[in-house]
Amino acid sequence: MRLPLPRLAALTAPLTAAVLTALVLVLTGRPAMAAGPAPLPAAFDRAAAAHDVPRDLLVAVAYAETHLDDHAGKPSASGGYGVMHLVSNPTVHALEKAAELTGLPAEKLRSDTEANVMAGAALLRAHADELGLDEAARKDAGRWYEAVARYSNATSPEVARLYADSVYEQLGLGIKARGVTVAPREVTADRGAYAKVRDLNSPVETLSTDYGPAAWVPASSANYTASSRPSSYAIDRVVIHVTQGSYAGTISWFQNSAAQVSAHYVVKSSNGEITQMVREKDIAWHAGNWSYNTRSIGIEHEGYISDASWFTDAMYRASAALTRAICDKYGIPKDRAHIIGHNEVPGATHTDPGSYWNWTTYMNYVTGGGTPSWSATVDNSGSQFTASANWGTSSYSAQRYGTDYRFANPVAASDPAWYQVAVPSAGTYRVEVWYPSDPGYNSSAPYIVATSSGNQTVYVDQRSGGGTWRSLGTFSLNAGTYNAVGVSRWTSGTGYVVADAVRVTRV
Repeated sequence: MRLPLPRLAALTAPLTAAVLTALVLVLTGRPAMAAGPAPLPAAFDRAAAAHDVPRDLLVAVAYAETHLDDHAGKPSASGGYGVMHLVSNPTVHALEKAAELTGLPAEKLRSDTEANVMAGAALLRAHADELGLDEAARKDAGRWYEAVARYSNATSPEVARLYADSVYEQLGLGIKARGVTVAPREVTADRGAYAKVRDLNSPVETLSTDYGPAAWVPASSANYTASSRPSSYAIDRVVIHVTQGSYAGTISWFQNSAAQVSAHYVVKSSNGEITQMVREKDIAWHAGNWSYNTRSIGIEHEGYISDASWFTDAMYRASAALTRAICDKYGIPKDRAHIIGHNEVPGATHTDPGSYWNWTTYMNYVTGGGTPSWSATVDNSGSQFTASANWGTSSYSAQRYGTDYRFANPVAASDPAWYQVAVPSAGTYRVEVWYPSDPGYNSSAPYIVATSSGNQTVYVDQRSGGGTWRSLGTFSLNAGTYNAVGVSRWTSGTGYVVADAVRVTRV
């Protein structure tokens, strides 16, 4: 398999705070400063050297699983932990095996990123040893294909191949995430026994009878209820989910009888591929509410709600086309009352698809199939955000957008934090802001909007109303890339001034 060198996907690592400011905040009981990012590049280097695993391949496995995000030690939907997604569930015990191989306790492997990466390398090497890869073979990343397939813990050879292909595809694309870089490279993958396994990516394997573009891979019959919808139950909803795991991992989990969960469709992040796992006539167990299960179609989207990098335009377009087809088939209105998030199901304990899911873009694709109204979101952790060293970094509030936010004491001086936006054309735009609220935050935080007629300031009470998008109003903006929205420290209000995220949308 020859893989092309298309493009490089870029992510930006979170910013770190000054140690002195952190100490002051801890002593005063105010928002704790965010710790610096884990030394991931060094962790991958050490683990690869210790277990004689190709370093770039090890990174590609981790990226395919988690986009190099440890999710603060919380498990995925299938029970996977850390950057390397070490799985522990009733039928897969990769975490326990890794603990045995490394001599480290399972709890440490769940929560310590460096230990987790080392354990992932040990597992991958163990699979290579079982396959008989000698020292010379281990130098060739392409010879590790079958070991990578085994690392997937897939319930079928087809899904194992799907997983391994996605890892090797990532080597061709290159990786730049959380301080770790893998240059794009061509790799000839030796599929070995998997060369004869059904290719779920192949057009000839498109077997779904409900939706032509989708592949058909059935979930375990223990994970859904057979039915005869719509004659048995009317279908009047589409429920949008996020997998909290990888595409191949989710497919494998739905095939596992221990999962006791399923969805009708799963959509891949990178290219919008779709796999159907439960027939539309049958009742998938996806909503956590029996009434909503009986009346809805569930669509899972690869990724994690805490990481916007999973939600690609290809995913939005492919999923929206599927939703549009479902709505047309069953006469479902194409509106937000009938196309809902898992978090909107009555009694839901899940929060997906989360704050990073762009409903405006998605619904525009569903209703029109064309280009949505332009919108751009800028978080404080990206390269489009600038602030002086006087602005600290905190992850204190769970209402934050993304991994952290910035804060500073009010002063009678000009020291704004700025969000740079590439405004596509002159026109009218809605400006929204996201901030965590707290009684100790500013009672009159000044937001600056750089309009076509000069700066306008809107004051926001950040003591309340946080954890959601709040509109500052509509403004005339010039075209170009410039500092369009700022948060100033110059206010007579009391409490920390907070700068988290802004969203600018053409109206």
